[in-house]
Amino acid sequence: MKQKKMLSLTLSQLKQLYQNEIPELVHIARESKGTDHFKQKLEILITNMGLLEEAVEQIRLLIDFDGKEIHELSTDKSIKIFSITILYQFLLGKEDEELETDLFLDLFQQFKRTRKTSPPAATRNKVKSWSARWATGLDKDVRKIRAQNKERMIHILIQKVEQRKNTASRFHFDNGMSYEVKYQRVNEWWNDFRFHLSMAVKSPTELNRFLDHSLSSETMYLLTTARKKGMPFFATPYYLSLLNCTKSGYDDEALRSYILYSPQLVETYGQIRAWEREDIIEPGKPNAAGWILPDGHNIHRRYPEVAILIPDTMGRACGGLCASCQRMYDFQSKRLNFEFDALRPKETWEHKQRRLMNYFEKDTQLRDILITGGDALMAQNKTLKAMLYAVYRMAARKQKANLNRPDGEKYAELQRVRLGSRLPAYLPMRIDDELIDILREFREKAATKGIRQFIIQTHFQSPLEVTPEAEEAIRKLLSAGWLITNQLVYNVAASRRGHTTKLRQILNQLGVVCYYTFSVKGFEENNAVFTPNSRSIQEQQEEKAIGILDNEEALRLSTQLESTHDPAATIQRFMRKHHLPFLATDRNVLNLPAIGKSMTFKLVGVTEEGKRILLFDHDNTRKHSPIIDKLGKVFIVENKSIAAYLRQLQSMGEDAEDYASIWNYTEGKTERRFNLYEYPDFEFQTTTKMSNLEIPEHIE
Repeated sequence: MKQKKMLSLTLSQLKQLYQNEIPELVHIARESKGTDHFKQKLEILITNMGLLEEAVEQIRLLIDFDGKEIHELSTDKSIKIFSITILYQFLLGKEDEELETDLFLDLFQQFKRTRKTSPPAATRNKVKSWSARWATGLDKDVRKIRAQNKERMIHILIQKVEQRKNTASRFHFDNGMSYEVKYQRVNEWWNDFRFHLSMAVKSPTELNRFLDHSLSSETMYLLTTARKKGMPFFATPYYLSLLNCTKSGYDDEALRSYILYSPQLVETYGQIRAWEREDIIEPGKPNAAGWILPDGHNIHRRYPEVAILIPDTMGRACGGLCASCQRMYDFQSKRLNFEFDALRPKETWEHKQRRLMNYFEKDTQLRDILITGGDALMAQNKTLKAMLYAVYRMAARKQKANLNRPDGEKYAELQRVRLGSRLPAYLPMRIDDELIDILREFREKAATKGIRQFIIQTHFQSPLEVTPEAEEAIRKLLSAGWLITNQLVYNVAASRRGHTTKLRQILNQLGVVCYYTFSVKGFEENNAVFTPNSRSIQEQQEEKAIGILDNEEALRLSTQLESTHDPAATIQRFMRKHHLPFLATDRNVLNLPAIGKSMTFKLVGVTEEGKRILLFDHDNTRKHSPIIDKLGKVFIVENKSIAAYLRQLQSMGEDAEDYASIWNYTEGKTERRFNLYEYPDFEFQTTTKMSNLEIPEHIE
């Protein structure tokens, strides 16, 4: 049966489907004397039929976990699993009429797998055809629509500048200016990132005007409700110019899903909980991963070797607000905002910065700093330079102190500095010559103190964001000797067949190396953009697979990238030599609450709503906080069923049949890290002692 038809079946129709397709299952349900008897007979059935082994093991897992109480880590609540129990009642006709069909659709697919009737795997040519559907910001027809958008917006911006009361602003018109001169001036200002920040759209009405009044009344009502609840909204004219407001041309849903809020997000705003529980910090107490951090909200940490630094400057802001932002929790408490005047660096920050650097210097294991926010490149050049050189001085002190420590007791020295920024996609004009000079000079100086890796960790969500302006920003950053890695949030729009493949292709061509493909995390607020982890595994094994490098190739490419002066040319030559359409250097992962990233899981149950219950294990390819030894494996309930996800794809114009094999992906394994992302070996032996760590004796 085709997916489209199956997804619309009623409970009674589903029951008939079970009767027609898996009659022996219905038979043993009718012959059983209760749930336990049914599970016993089911175990015998799957054992004796000589069925597909992995499918049998999956059914056995569902049987074993049925009736068990588990602790779901993200909600910190105990729940009971009743997948097989509910199936038994359903087959007997005793189910609750209000039950959703999605549970029985998923279980049906698991039993059907035992018949070796899996859909055929996607071919290389099929993956290429899926990828070819998606436009990039470098395409001629996309650039034409963008030019039309810019022309329309310039006239709106002229009016906006005219209405500004702050004549002290650098963006104002002199008295007596003709309209033609004003037009020319705004056209020039368009290339200044500060102009876009000052002219950013902050209200639904203004947004609709910039988008040529193309938003529906439902969308406008939702955005107005969001504004009344105090939700921040911030989108620059540049980024809005990427959207397609015509009724034809390229699909821009991946962009819109980052600008427009969902009903679930608006409804839950104000009660959003922190998914990453290590972000909840209490003075003097260890966070959820066991790390003791300085007062405030400037350092986030879950791993021994790396910490995130969030400055009290403009770096706490962003060049736009992503609807699925993991920091939406912080926006509620006003720790992140778009009040730029309030975020300008204060003298007190210099004092706090010294204290934070001292934390890095005195820690035995830290050797990787990720400066982010917000957005690291939102900081003024002067502020960013001061921050980088504070890092440099700290690294120098740490290196010097190690001279007096014996081998085996030396502290880890700083090896990697990263700047987290979405501005190459959101506001590429920010990458100016002064910034490049700062980055280049810092790299040259810091390399003398043992720092070997300098990385701009960016976030392109769609190939449409790779515009000529972004291409130039990427070229400049690479010229400073910094590598660029990309993180993608695998939301529904980005998860469509071939979309991520196309993004990898265009980024690789420009010299960007892909780093992570993140499953959307969070609770009900992200329901609209959540993509089940099974789709991530499907993409990994069916689409990303055509760009996989073997171990030798990966090591060779990593070595070349660490020494090349032209990453783009290096990557292009490598792909041509090895006949690769792109480089599969990213890892598909989910950020587990408090204990890091993983994609190692097994399906152990399905809720009444059809949401999968996954048992996650930790990523064994990297060092963790010792707390994982006490936490053990982790149960996570996804916030959308596979069936609901497929229906959502259909509403976006996708053919659900293209995703038919998704049901089969009931377990995952975390991919190995690309060699470039491994920390270099020290020339000395470091201490195994961990500082700033406190593991509670009892963990629930």
